[in-house]
Amino acid sequence: MIEDALLEAEDKMDKAVDVAKDNFAGIRTGRVNPGLFNKVLVDYYGSPTPLQQLASFQTPEARTLLISPFDKTSLTAIEGALRESDLGANPSNDGSVIRITMPELTAERRKEYIKLAHNQGEDAKVSIRHIRRAAKDTIDKLVKDGDIGEDEGNRGEKELDALTKKYVDSVDTLLKAKEAELSEV
Repeated sequence: MIEDALLEAEDKMDKAVDVAKDNFAGIRTGRVNPGLFNKVLVDYYGSPTPLQQLASFQTPEARTLLISPFDKTSLTAIEGALRESDLGANPSNDGSVIRITMPELTAERRKEYIKLAHNQGEDAKVSIRHIRRAAKDTIDKLVKDGDIGEDEGNRGEKELDALTKKYVDSVDTLLKAKEAELSEV
């Protein structure tokens, strides 16, 4: 029973770390990459659709991205969604592709991105702690109901704490790597 709670907690913590990785990938560094646009949703025939499902991406230069829509009628919708995003992108539409030239990263903008990365890292750690609390409540309920003994419950909590520390440390490692990447000039 404890093993089930721990396995479920580990699975959820693993997913929280994956979400943190995706969020960190969405923070721009020196070179523009399609991962920056993972969270951009385009209103495509009345339903919000991820940009990756509507277009292909090419990076001819370090700061330039070409977006080629599969359906040319979605060009204006994609352009509008890019303008409304918080990426600081200024798309230009030539009738068949959208060209985005990202501005040079200034020291001030780098600091903003580092701050954003810290906030996203903290959100991931909070999520992991919530998962820990739910698993601990499950273990406490098993002890209270008499399904397991107190010693077994204590061992389960220690394993849960070790698991939590492992995943919080992995988020910290990802955060340090992203911060170093953002600090590079």
